[in-house]
Amino acid sequence: MTFSDPGSGTPPAGNSVPQPQFRVLAQYVKDLSFENPNAPSSLIQRPGKPDVQVRVDINSRRLSSEQFETELRLVVEAKQEGQVQFLIDLLFAGLFLVQGVPAENLEPILVIECPRLLFPFARRILSDASRDGGFMPLNIEPIDFVAIYRQQLERRVQDNQDGIAQGGYNH
Repeated sequence: MTFSDPGSGTPPAGNSVPQPQFRVLAQYVKDLSFENPNAPSSLIQRPGKPDVQVRVDINSRRLSSEQFETELRLVVEAKQEGQVQFLIDLLFAGLFLVQGVPAENLEPILVIECPRLLFPFARRILSDASRDGGFMPLNIEPIDFVAIYRQQLERRVQDNQDGIAQGGYNH
């Protein structure tokens, strides 16, 4: 039995199985909107915390045989005493290289691992946007992308049982 040198990263001689690769090639803001529809009254300090709702959408598409774009959309609405404080709509994306990954593992990588890598950067952008809009910096909780993926799989199974065509990866 022949083994590769763990430090060299080269496979043993005669092993033609490609090693899986997964890399971030780029990440970028595709769209960012901040709205403060009730300014300046929304900037007056009110006691208590605003009610913050976050919607998460994930979309992924193939750009070439090994390159994929995954989009993470975060839509935030903050209300206090029934009045909208601010709205933020962020579409943050990444370009990823995925090689040597079995087809059955590709979808989880694109809709779990890719958004997981994008999230900390998107979270910082949301925090900066709320602060720059005159509010306290927004720190949303970490998102469980595995749970979102599982919910989507359950929806697709249900849709197929109802005779409806499969949907995308929106949540």
